[in-house]
Amino acid sequence: MKKNFLFILIDNFKTLIFALLIAILIRSLFMQPFYIPSSSMEPTLLVGDRIFASKYSYGYSKHSFPFSPPFSNKRFFSKEPIRGDLVIFKTPADNRTDYIKRLIGLPGDSIQFINGEIFLNEEPIKRERITSTSEIRCGPTSLDINLYLETLPNGKSYKAAYIKKGTMLNSDKYVVPKNHYFLLGDNRDCSQDSRFLSSVGYVKNINLVGKAKVIFFSNDTIKSSFLKFWNWGDSLRLNRTFKLL
Repeated sequence: MKKNFLFILIDNFKTLIFALLIAILIRSLFMQPFYIPSSSMEPTLLVGDRIFASKYSYGYSKHSFPFSPPFSNKRFFSKEPIRGDLVIFKTPADNRTDYIKRLIGLPGDSIQFINGEIFLNEEPIKRERITSTSEIRCGPTSLDINLYLETLPNGKSYKAAYIKKGTMLNSDKYVVPKNHYFLLGDNRDCSQDSRFLSSVGYVKNINLVGKAKVIFFSNDTIKSSFLKFWNWGDSLRLNRTFKLL
């Protein structure tokens, strides 16, 4: 009887380990879920959104795997990201924290804010004002913003928010180094991104983790915590479920 129990225990343990290895393999090589905790990417991504990101879009590095094991400082099967991609990366400040921002600048590009507009390689990024009466979140507060539809040179369009007062009007010129990228939050005045060289700065290609693909679940955290499932009727944002990015 004891032997049978031991065999069952060992068999269940093997099954658990096998399932864990399969889960790690899928997470590392194919798809990984992420939670959006901040408003830096509004209006594209809202606090409480849960997304899937593809791990194969840019190839693989140590940051593709749990805990970023230090087995190599190279990227394997590397693929160049595309301007406008929503990129998940490990912030260069600590190489641990996951950030998600929009890719604006490729290696060799110059980026500069002039009179509140973004200039890419000396040319202003095309933009069209959508509305001047919208509000957007920045942490617990709401901001009165101008909302624009920006279009990059490759034709990729997205919505970007600029607060009416206090927006970054002018900046120094940023020149993206080799094997690095320049990324911005769509919520321009509420985003810690490549403009802040000491905390984020230019992101090295080895730090890329994946490309955001789809929102699979969204819960308004102001109305209710995700854990309070009995309030989901009020807090779930069903119109965002399975929204492609």
